Amino acid sequence: MKKVIIGNTDLEVAPINLGGNVFGWTLNEKESFKILDAFVAEGFNFIDTADMYSYWVDGKGGGQSETILGKWMKERGNRDKIIMATKVGGETGLHPVDTSKKHILEGVDKSLQRLQTDYIDLYYTHFDDEKTPVEETLEAYDEIIRAGKVRYIAASNLSPERLKASFEASEKNNLPRYQALQPHYNLVERTNYEMKYAPLAEKYNLTVFPYWALAAGFLTGKYRSEDDLNKSVRGGGAKKYLNEKGMAVIAALDEIAEKHRTSQATVSLAWLLAQPHIGAPIASATNEKQLQTLFDAPKLQLDTEDMQMLNNASK
Repeated sequence: MKKVIIGNTDLEVAPINLGGNVFGWTLNEKESFKILDAFVAEGFNFIDTADMYSYWVDGKGGGQSETILGKWMKERGNRDKIIMATKVGGETGLHPVDTSKKHILEGVDKSLQRLQTDYIDLYYTHFDDEKTPVEETLEAYDEIIRAGKVRYIAASNLSPERLKASFEASEKNNLPRYQALQPHYNLVERTNYEMKYAPLAEKYNLTVFPYWALAAGFLTGKYRSEDDLNKSVRGGGAKKYLNEKGMAVIAALDEIAEKHRTSQATVSLAWLLAQPHIGAPIASATNEKQLQTLFDAPKLQLDTEDMQMLNNASK
């Protein structure tokens, strides 16, 4: 399987990023281990989590996902084979969005403890408080990189203006620079990324890992009416796509999936993989059937007709 090099780093990842938000939420520890074992057995190595996952289970600050991942890596003895990405700065039951130096220095140690490791491969600014100077955030990252706690940094949910300011501060002050971007991007959420962030990914050589790559499950094709929304705990997130554009995208996915004898989810991920700067779409799975749709995506080569159909439907 062809690996992707992240930005200007030595991190090589397979082209699907397994979303860790389900670990400790919709999957318990035993179920999570089963999914993780199957994922790496297929040759994939890139896992995405955050310090705040899955805080909504108990409202007390999160950490369940990191804890499960830490136990799994410890039991399997495979830390050196995994590229682990986690995040800091998100709101939890205990604190608001915070990208201050104090919070980052505290947060990284807590994540390392839960993950049972002494380093994080890719550390994201999860959300931006827009009050902390970007220099302060980057200085915190400089400190933890120098300490060997983090290898590289990345950004998610920063405004284009703050992202650009971060790069300017990195260059001016010789501070670490973001190597990757994690935006909201998929077939039914194109405009914001393509208009505001894609030019920055090009300018700063950012490798892009889109979250909600399957639009809260809508792009799997299982939500076609409001009656379908109770099919899963995440169904409510797909409601906003039950409109003319959303149905046009589903119709295109249906046709292309049938043509290639694959699933709508696989086609959706393959479309993302065909876009400039996309390294590995982030998608979660709660069973082996869902995992297979992720495994199939890098193998699917969409032709010009497929791409045109999807692009037209999703405009």
